[in-house]
Formats: sequence, structure tokens, C-alpha cells
Amino acid sequence: MAAPAEVCYARASGDVDIAYTVFGEGPFDLVVAAGFVTHLDLQWQFPWFQAFLEMGRACRVIVFDKRGTGLSDRSLGFGSLEERSDDIRAVMDAAHSQRAVIYGVSEGGPMALLFAATYPERAQALVLYGTGAKLSQGPGYPIGSPKESGDALIDLMAREWGSGRSYGFFIQHASDPAEAARFLAQFERSACTPQMAVQIMQRNLEIDVRPILPTISVPTLVTHCANDPLVPVEVGRYLAQHIAGARYAEIDGDFHASWRTEDMAKLGPPLVEFLGSLGLEEPPPPVSRALATILFTDIVGSTARAADVGDHAWRELLDKHDAMAAERVAKWGGRLVKNTGDGLLATFDGPSVGIEAARAIRERVAAFDIEIRAGVHTGEVELRGGDVGGLGVHIGARIAALAGPGQILVSRTVKDLVTGSGITLQDRGTHTLKGVPDEWQIYAVDS
Repeated sequence: MAAPAEVCYARASGDVDIAYTVFGEGPFDLVVAAGFVTHLDLQWQFPWFQAFLEMGRACRVIVFDKRGTGLSDRSLGFGSLEERSDDIRAVMDAAHSQRAVIYGVSEGGPMALLFAATYPERAQALVLYGTGAKLSQGPGYPIGSPKESGDALIDLMAREWGSGRSYGFFIQHASDPAEAARFLAQFERSACTPQMAVQIMQRNLEIDVRPILPTISVPTLVTHCANDPLVPVEVGRYLAQHIAGARYAEIDGDFHASWRTEDMAKLGPPLVEFLGSLGLEEPPPPVSRALATILFTDIVGSTARAADVGDHAWRELLDKHDAMAAERVAKWGGRLVKNTGDGLLATFDGPSVGIEAARAIRERVAAFDIEIRAGVHTGEVELRGGDVGGLGVHIGARIAALAGPGQILVSRTVKDLVTGSGITLQDRGTHTLKGVPDEWQIYAVDS
């Protein structure tokens, strides 16, 4: 089956070209963040993508190839989860889609979760299938796939990618296994290289977006096969239990994806019922909270410096600092919320740009013979007109207070989201943050 529409390109962060296609008509848009690797010229042979063709009768469907795969840029690496999630925004902008239902499948689930948390005003609803906030086992999370299973799959990809046997691991119930293997061999070779396939799987097993689940405020449907052989059903149940108000539909099936049309058709009724209950043509409700990256900076030794130079000279120095810092925040796409006397509070859509803004401010203030400390955290904030509040803001402030001269400290959530971005972090151990529950793992940005 040929591709359903013309392939177009969106320019995403890092000047990466993301291939996408749009087809169908209807009262709402549906953006598909598919799992693992895709190829917009070939994937329509799969029954689950044929189901999306059927969706084109009821809505406008937008499908894209993730960076590093298919017809999208491959030479620039796979990127961090933050960057991949932001590709959804870039594709929606290019396709002139202001709001859409976001459908996250398998590894596309964390991308969709992060997007819906960061841009709730653009996500009409969230649909998740065969996915989880964390796919592998970890401390306090025994329900994911065992490490040995992930290692075995990565080893299989390193040895067999291009033969059809790697991608075949994700799809069950082929009526003609030999013919399926021949097609999958072509698909694997066309979709990405062996090294990229290994990198993608390694990144998938590192993903952990459990901290953002409480920040999801859009209507959510979680679907999962009861006997999914790849992603344990407990992982799907965990998602539904930790997203406020989420609906959960457990499918009677033993597949992650299936060659049988009748298997994939089982996903249709819960989706149709969910979408039909939403009132998708109604205007969006006002957004009062969202996921954001918080940056706090503070001038080191400001009181002593003010005493040394005098009030007038110190005021002039602060004015220079404030103007330069505001310009750096804007350059990295942030919003200056307020100056704090001898520092600032700013918010960003993602942690990588928050870190880069902090680095730029640190570098520029050296010309004024001053040093800053900085803290970066990604968490839920309350939107209060031009101000922000909530626990996420307090955590960012507490992390900044731990930093030494010239140091940029970040939370574990930031660390998880920037993995793959090229930003190097060093573990600084666990800390108790005043007034904040639990202990927090803190990392330092490598200078």
C-alpha cells in the first residue's frame, strides 16, 4: 500500500528536518507519535497503520518519522526525549494544527506524555497504547522489563538488524512468517542503520517520566493488551493509576502489535467511545498549570560586593546583570518571570535550553567580575498571570541554594529528560530540600 499523502518536512530544534504527512478531514486533528522506528513510505503495509488510514475518515491525521529514522534526518543522532517530544510541536506548527489529540504508541508514549504536560493548551486529549512511563525495571519499580531482556534485544539488533528478525520481535501473529520477514528486512534497512536501532533501544530503556505523570491535566485514555509479550500490562496499569482521571481499557490480546487486522481492530471501540465523550469541538478550557523548566540564578557574595563598591556602583552593576541575563533568557526561548534582587527566575519549555541559558549567563557575568550559582528543575507550575508558583518553583529555588560559585545544579527529572542531548552531568548525591518532601538526587552540569 502506498503512502496516503504527500510527505512534507518540518524544521525542528537543532535544525533537524522531520518528515510528516497529513491526510483525512474532520472536526479535530490526531497526531500519531509511533513507536520505535517508522518509515512514511513503507509503514502502511502494517495493519496498525492501516487503522490510522481508517481514522482519516473521521479526523485529520498527522503522522511523522522520528528524528534518526525513516525519511527524517538521520545524520544528527536520535536526540533526547525532550528534543523528540518537541518534534511533535514542530510538526503541528508546520501542519497548521493548533490543537490535537496526541496518540502515543509504544516508545512514542513518553514523547506524547511530555508534550501533553508541557503544552496542555495544544493537547485536546492523550491516547496511549502499549507504553509506559518507564519501560525497564528499576529501584521501586519491579514491573518493567528485566535488564537481561533489554540487553538481549539490543544484542539481537546489533547482530541482526537488516534481516527482519529484530523488528519482527515487536509484531506477533504473521500468517506467512517468511513473507513477513522479507518485508521487515527491507523495512529495517530503509528505516535506520543498525547503530541507530541500537541507540534508539538503549534510549528507550533509559526513559523515566514517572515524575511528570501527576502533571498531566488533559483527558487521557490508556489502552494495553492483557498479555502484551513486550511491554508488561502492569506498566500500562501503572500509567492509568498515576494520571488523574485517566480511563483504562485492557484489551483481550497477546500481542504488542499484530499482523492480524482483527487483533488491531480491538483497539478501535475504546478509542471511539473515548473520543466521542470529549466534545472536541468545544473551545479549550483555560490552562492554570503546566510542566515547565524553572531556572533560578543568584549572584554569589552579593552583599559583600555591594558593601565593597557602594550603593551607586552596585546598582549600575545590577542593571547590567539584569539586562544581560534577560537577553540570554530570551535568546534561549525562555520567559523572564522576575528579577529577585540579585538574580532571576525564568521558565523554559524544556530543560536543555534552561541549562544553556544558565551557562550563557554564567559566562557573560564573568566580564563584570561576578559569579552566579544556578538551579534548574522541571516540574509542574501554577500559572498566575505573569507569575508562576507551586512546588516546582520551590524545588528550583532550593536546588539553586545548594549550588556553589559558578555551579549549575539540576534535579533528577532534568537529568532524565536531557539524556542524549550531549549535556554532561555529574552525580552530586541525594539531598534534603527545605520544605520539600523526600530526598532529591542532584546533578552538576559539567563546566
